[in-house]
Amino acid sequence: MRRLLATSIAVLGTLFASTPAVAAADEAPSTPISQVRIDGRSLVDGYGRTVLLHGVNNVDKEPPYLTPGDGLTLTAADADLLARHGFNTVRLGVSFDGLMPEQGQIDPAYLDRIADTVDVLGTRGIHVLLDNHQDGLSPAWGGNGFPEWSIKARPFPGEPNPGFPMNYLMPSMNIGWDEVWTNKNGVLDHLGTALAALATRVEGKPAVLGIELMNEPWPGSPFLTCFPGGCPGFDRTYQAAMQKLTDHIRGASATVPVYWEPNVTWNQGMPSYLGSPPQTPAITDPNIALSVHDYCIPSQMSIYGGVPEKAKLACPAQHELTWAHIDSLTSRTNRPALVTEFGDIDPNTLAATMFRADERFTGWQYWHYSSIFGPGGGADPFHGQVGDQLVRTYPQATAGTPGTLKFNPDGGDFKYTYTPRPSSKPTEIYVSDRHYPAGYVTEVTGGHTTSPTGARTVTVHADGTGPVTVKIHRPDSDGNNLPDKPGFGSGSAGSSGS
Repeated sequence: MRRLLATSIAVLGTLFASTPAVAAADEAPSTPISQVRIDGRSLVDGYGRTVLLHGVNNVDKEPPYLTPGDGLTLTAADADLLARHGFNTVRLGVSFDGLMPEQGQIDPAYLDRIADTVDVLGTRGIHVLLDNHQDGLSPAWGGNGFPEWSIKARPFPGEPNPGFPMNYLMPSMNIGWDEVWTNKNGVLDHLGTALAALATRVEGKPAVLGIELMNEPWPGSPFLTCFPGGCPGFDRTYQAAMQKLTDHIRGASATVPVYWEPNVTWNQGMPSYLGSPPQTPAITDPNIALSVHDYCIPSQMSIYGGVPEKAKLACPAQHELTWAHIDSLTSRTNRPALVTEFGDIDPNTLAATMFRADERFTGWQYWHYSSIFGPGGGADPFHGQVGDQLVRTYPQATAGTPGTLKFNPDGGDFKYTYTPRPSSKPTEIYVSDRHYPAGYVTEVTGGHTTSPTGARTVTVHADGTGPVTVKIHRPDSDGNNLPDKPGFGSGSAGSSGS
């Protein structure tokens, strides 16, 4: 039946590669990178195509920040590695402490290092989200992000500090966060000035995906009001702070995309009330998108906190809750969401995120990748079962409206359907460099491929206005071993991650 189907497809003028196609080891990006814009709940490139982003985080939390060769900061060699594995986005950490180390004084050298990193990634077709990163507020509490001069609160004498993340419960840190949300001593205005300087420095760079205003913001003293059902009262205050920061950036750039993240109780399963009238105002700026995280807290506690491994049995319920919250947030705001953090060394947990993201055509950035080309060197972390989950065949750019997307990380079977629309460039599908050791076979109905045999990126043109379906699989597969539920094809637990 498979060969009969292949013959029919070939006769109809679509492609069936009966000889397995083996991709070249390295290829330049198929299409020059273009500015990604927000279009309703989609991200769209400069050629009018719907973009899907798969990538990693690279976050430097300590000064001097972004120094290539330090074993953390991305280098050109790291960018080549990421592009070879099909990653087309990086969430690059930037620090308020680095942008404005002294009150009112922007560090131009740091801005230059950020811009240089964006350029290195952009030449490899990698879109960069500039993430104003904080964890634990400020160095006074053993954290990072806000410079010490910007927060007047300090730990109380003798106050125990349990370390991140439990230090968020310290009364003194909550006072510090209250300073942020009330703009005490102008802390939000200073941060807005710093982010506006960042926007000015990277203006016009097509690889800039946007600026994320703040990583994992903590509510401060009102945190208990966020449990068990979210905190619309705090979220009203928080949204006003996000709008203030956005307004500062808009003074420097009218169009750079800005990403808002829910307060961090989201990670504990609480919903967000951002853009939820009448509790909070509607979001009106068309260039605002959403940054969300998808962690399984029981699994993290099992790996890092000594909690029994059976705690992972609670992961499916938490994933379902998180994605229900994502659906609610995106539908009511009509904004795209990007999963800017998730991560685990358990491939089953990773698979749970991947399946749900594919279902919704939602992009993601894995936590975390550090340079393997520094003084200590390092092995490619995208091997083993974790690598099999993250390195995937997927449509990076679709000349149309996405339909169904499925990929099996065990065998590499891939199927994608979309409805075409006019575009100046074709649909581009990255073919995993991990799943097809003997090459791959491509089947297309409703369209045809124009890429060379064995290309790492398969390009597809529609033959008309009807749906286009693309299947990619190993020569010994019929391409129909596809996931129908979360966790399908996730392999066994216990692999080691990056």
